[in-house]
Amino acid sequence: MSGIAGYVVEVEEEVSEKAELEAGQRLEQKVEQMIGAIEHRGLNGPVIKKGLSGALGFVGAREDGISGKEAPFVTIDGTLVREDGRKEISDAEYLRELYLQHGKETFSKVSGTFACAIMDKDECIVARDHVGARPVIFHQSPEGEFFFASEAKALKELADNVEELPPGHYFSTGEGLEQFDKCPVDLPEWNSTEEAIDAVREVLVEAVKHALSSGDIEGVALSGGLDSSILLAVAHQYDKNIKAFTSTLADNPGDDLQYAKMLADDLGVEHHIYEITMDDIEAIISDAVWYLESFDEDCIVGFIANYYTSRLASGHAKSVLVGEGADELFGGYFRELQDIADPEEKKRIGRRLLEVAYNTALRRLDRGWMSNSIEYHAPFLHPAVVDICDRIPMDLKCYEVGEEESIEKWILREAFRDILPQEIADRPKMRFSRGVGVDDQVDKVIPESIGEKDLQETPESSGGISLQSPKELYYYRLFQKHFPLGYEGLTCRWDPFK
Repeated sequence: MSGIAGYVVEVEEEVSEKAELEAGQRLEQKVEQMIGAIEHRGLNGPVIKKGLSGALGFVGAREDGISGKEAPFVTIDGTLVREDGRKEISDAEYLRELYLQHGKETFSKVSGTFACAIMDKDECIVARDHVGARPVIFHQSPEGEFFFASEAKALKELADNVEELPPGHYFSTGEGLEQFDKCPVDLPEWNSTEEAIDAVREVLVEAVKHALSSGDIEGVALSGGLDSSILLAVAHQYDKNIKAFTSTLADNPGDDLQYAKMLADDLGVEHHIYEITMDDIEAIISDAVWYLESFDEDCIVGFIANYYTSRLASGHAKSVLVGEGADELFGGYFRELQDIADPEEKKRIGRRLLEVAYNTALRRLDRGWMSNSIEYHAPFLHPAVVDICDRIPMDLKCYEVGEEESIEKWILREAFRDILPQEIADRPKMRFSRGVGVDDQVDKVIPESIGEKDLQETPESSGGISLQSPKELYYYRLFQKHFPLGYEGLTCRWDPFK
């Protein structure tokens, strides 16, 4: 887990030594303040590097997320996929080496799930990978100030409005917003359905092995669904000590729990279970809005399940594998879109779900796990897995078994059917929050004073975002207490029909 932040100002070309020292101290104080707002993203105190025109800060499990003793300074949140095999050099130092050779072309020469910042003389550059698993929020003032952080709450005292860096882009204080090309990834070839199934298995197994190679991963967030079950089954082949973490509703356990227990017992892994109470749900609602920086009702409910699973894991592990991304990549949401007859429309909606994932499913994942200082690795978001899914035909993701029925994530099921209990391999997709049991319970903790009449009187936010329910109106009112009006644009819809 890690968080990054930075503050850069325009400076005069020539200043006195005293003025330079004072400017550096002010910048360091600003970054310390920003890091303090996101200190939950790391277990260790902040590391700050400063120059005449700016300062970068990093908070994380280790201090190697920020580079060097001299500019250009580099800080990174997330992980790079590296072919050099060097263990003595951190990702931040590796990125710095590439930047010294290639400048801004560096971002097209690296892959992984990352957000990073580079402070080079009088220029600051922030970049984000093409999936957007790790966040970057920024603001540039008319006076020439530029500041950024992993979460918007770090900028709240500095700016009344912010922007989110889009995936696959960098922002330079010298050039503005620019898109960069993806780094090419080597993929296995296939000429038949059977070979395509083998290719999917090959790249996902390699993605899990790559994550495990960090040496930090001690567990898997096991929902009991297909995706997390595959990760646990594969990881267990390489680490027999891997643990499993599952959350469920105390009074009304969802279906997920029985499947999670089934796999954990089948593999013989240490299985930790947390029972979420109604008091837990009520206690976390306001914090959920604050951590998530959104009032979207689907994201809030999903955050709750992630939060309590990460809190459970925090007593046993510092880093875990999570199954996020598989639904967007392998067609997991199409059971909910089965009334759409036009294949091209289904494909368009599927693409849309993937395009907004960085601001919906991946945000609730990031904020949910980072809120308890737990690092997460998502093998389904490994660049090779993402790229191979771009090439897989839709009819292998959603396999037609009749005129009105299809099997979602079919190719993924077939790729790992042999290492899963049949009940899990054939289990239909279920939303994480619904499987845990939280989804149906949240309405019970919303104040009775907020109803349909209130929604009719306030049908949309001040920024024009349509509010979907009294529950979401309540979330929006909490959001208003936490954040300025100019932060409303951070709320994005997962549901393409809302």
